[in-house]
Amino acid sequence: MIPDDLHIGPIPIHVFGICLALAFLAAGKIAAWEFARNGWDPEDASRVLVYAAVGGIAGSRLWVIIESFGDFLHTPLEYLVTGKGFVFYGGLLGGAAAVTWLFRRAHIPWLAGADAAAPAIAVGQAVGRIGCQLSGDGDWGVPTTLPWGMAYPHAVVGWPYPEGVRVHPTPVYETLLYTLTFLVLWRLRTRPHRDGTIFGLYLVLSATFRFLVEGLRIEPVVAFGLTSAQLMAFMLVPVGLALVWRGRGWQTAAA
Repeated sequence: MIPDDLHIGPIPIHVFGICLALAFLAAGKIAAWEFARNGWDPEDASRVLVYAAVGGIAGSRLWVIIESFGDFLHTPLEYLVTGKGFVFYGGLLGGAAAVTWLFRRAHIPWLAGADAAAPAIAVGQAVGRIGCQLSGDGDWGVPTTLPWGMAYPHAVVGWPYPEGVRVHPTPVYETLLYTLTFLVLWRLRTRPHRDGTIFGLYLVLSATFRFLVEGLRIEPVVAFGLTSAQLMAFMLVPVGLALVWRGRGWQTAAA
């Protein structure tokens, strides 16, 4: 990680914000390619990006406020106007709600649009986690003695461990896993498939990876020995499997 002390004159430039912007730009480019390939207006991909960004940020903040309501009541501005508290699942739900409205306006079938957007979402996640790693936003894992363990002495949220302690660099793990997810989806997207299959596979892969990585973090347990992110992942995997199963044998049946 690097110190989060970049400035343009008196204006602070946060590393996480830079990576978040790059994540949206990369996702937007991928989505535009896919929209064009499907015969849709690539400009709609840009609109999807804007709607997903606004809805995603709102949903992410709402998720973390609900999850940490006590802390929010003590320091509300810290959650409302700073970079603290971005939770991907809240962003996914908020972004999906906003994008659904746009799909209806553009007459894009929801599952087909979700298939086109899935690789872009994976890319956005991969790049966004680079921002978590560089800024040290608290998404690291538990202490470890593994040779690739890292310390985050310049973390924007503060580093709670004494010198010599290393932790799992879970943002790095997620960047690698979401990149793998993107590569799988990108390879399969041009093969004949029923609408929703690519998005379903995205849900299965991303939720499974998040569930596993979450087990390496120090996060509050909500129910059944699981964190809120693990519970959400546990619910999303069956949805993704249902979509993949729905597309099973589609090409044979269509023929």
